[in-house]
Amino acid sequence: MARYLTFHTLACLTRQGAAQLVERFRQAPGVRAARVVVNLQDGKMLVEWESPEREPLERWLDSEKMHRDWLLRIEYEAREGPLEPT
Repeated sequence: MARYLTFHTLACLTRQGAAQLVERFRQAPGVRAARVVVNLQDGKMLVEWESPEREPLERWLDSEKMHRDWLLRIEYEAREGPLEPT
């Protein structure tokens, strides 16, 4: 399954609100939130998703009225070794 990153700007979100948002992500049909990173002080959130294609993820985010600053498909990645296709 393809992986994607979304970046979000959040306004006035509490830790409890962020936890509720993560639970909403976990209930998304057809896509999976693999990792969620939040900085409440700066109001920013980065989410790594798994989705068969870009469109189902975009449709779900739009249906939830979840604004995103950007959405990026992860095509290559380097962890401990060289850059490789994902």
